[in-house]
Amino acid sequence: MHGISKNRIPTLFGLLAGVAFLSTLPAHAAHAATPPANVENGRYLARAADCEVCHTEEGGTPYAGGRAFNLPGIGVMYAPNITPDKTAGIGAWTDQQFVDAVRKGISPGWKHLYPAMPYPAYARMSDAQVRDIRAYLATLPPSSKKTPENSVKFPFSIRSFMVFWNILNGPASSYPDDPGKSAEWNRGRYLVEGPGHCGDCHTPRTLSFGLDSSKTLGGSPVNGWRAYNLTSDKLSGLGAWSDQDLAQYLSTGHADGHGTASGDMADVVGHSLRYLNEQDIHAMVVYLRSIPPLRTEADLVERKTPPAGDSTLPQTTRGARLYASACAGCHTADGTGRQSSFGTITGARSLGADNGRNLVQVLVQGSGMQTATGVQIMPHFTGGGLSDRDLADIASFVMTHFTTATPHNMEQAVRDAKQAP
Repeated sequence: MHGISKNRIPTLFGLLAGVAFLSTLPAHAAHAATPPANVENGRYLARAADCEVCHTEEGGTPYAGGRAFNLPGIGVMYAPNITPDKTAGIGAWTDQQFVDAVRKGISPGWKHLYPAMPYPAYARMSDAQVRDIRAYLATLPPSSKKTPENSVKFPFSIRSFMVFWNILNGPASSYPDDPGKSAEWNRGRYLVEGPGHCGDCHTPRTLSFGLDSSKTLGGSPVNGWRAYNLTSDKLSGLGAWSDQDLAQYLSTGHADGHGTASGDMADVVGHSLRYLNEQDIHAMVVYLRSIPPLRTEADLVERKTPPAGDSTLPQTTRGARLYASACAGCHTADGTGRQSSFGTITGARSLGADNGRNLVQVLVQGSGMQTATGVQIMPHFTGGGLSDRDLADIASFVMTHFTTATPHNMEQAVRDAKQAP
C-alpha cells in the first residue's frame, strides 16, 4: 500500500465498509430523505386553493376537468382532468412534474400552461405542500374523461410565448415570513396571495393580462360578474365591515348587512373557504385589514334601509309590482330573508354597485352555494315568462328601493348578462 500510512489504514477500511453498508440501503435512505406526503394536509390545501371548482364542469365528476373558461379576446380554455387516471389524468406524472406545473406553469413535455391556471399565486406554496396536494389527488377515483381541446386565438395559441409572459408577470416564489408582522398576518398573506389566489379575480389586469400591482385587490369584472374591492377603503372596500362580519362572510358566504355571496364567489365559499379552520379565516381577515385603501368608483354604493313589513312595499312602478310578485316571497319588502338568512339582501353591495352588474347577473343566471346546511339556491328568471324589460324593471326597482344608485340602460345590461361567459 504505497502512499498510505499505517495509521490511516483503519480509516480507509471504515470508509469502504461504510460505502458498502450504504449501498444496501434504499436510495431514499442513502440520501437526504424527502418527508412523506401528508394526504390530509393535501386535502386541506386543495380546498384552500379551490382546485375542485375549476377542474370540475357543471354536473361533472369532481376533478375530472372540462370546465370551460371563456376569455374575451383570447378564446376558450378547458380545465384539465387531474384525477389519477394514467391516460386522461395525471396518474403517470411524477411528483416533480406536478410541482413544476403547479408552481411554474410547466407541465410534462415542457408544455407551458396559460395563467388561467393561477400558478403565479400557487408559487407561494412550497414544493412539499404541492406534493401533499398531489398525494391527496392520488386518493381520488380515476376518471377517463378526456379534456376538450382549447380554442385559443393567434398569437395566444403559441404556448412558447408564455416564457415571455412569465418574465413580465411571474410566477412569484414562496417567501419568508415578514419578521415585522404578526404570525397571523403572515399566515393571512400566504392564504390570500398564495393558495387562495384572491388577486386573480379581485385585481384588474394589465395589457399583458398580468395583475396590476398598482390596483391590488381593488376590484375587477370577471366572467361578467364584479369581483369587489377588498382593500380597507371604507366606502368602496371592506373598511366599514367589522372583523366578525368579514369572518362570517368568508366562512359561510353570508353576513347580515352585507348580503350573500353569488356567482364565482359563491363557488369559492362553497368549495373552499367554508372548509378553512377558524384560525385561518381570522388570519385572512387580519391580512385583508392591512391592505392600503384604494377607492374604486364602480364599487361605490350608498345603502338604504326600507321600512319593515310587506305593507310598506311601494306599488307605484312596474318594477315594484314585478318585485312583489316574483321576489318578495323570499326577500320580503324590506329585503329580509323569509325562509333563510341567506335570503336577506339588505346592505348588499350587489344591489347597486357597478350599475347593478351582479344583481342583473343573478336575475339572468341565478346562483347556488354549498353550505353546511345544504345548497342555497337563487333561481334565475330567464325563460320563466319574464322579458328583458321585466328583468330590467325589477333590477331598477331593487337598485332604487335598497340603494341610492341611479340605474341606466338596464335592458342592455340584461342583454349583456345573457351574453356573458
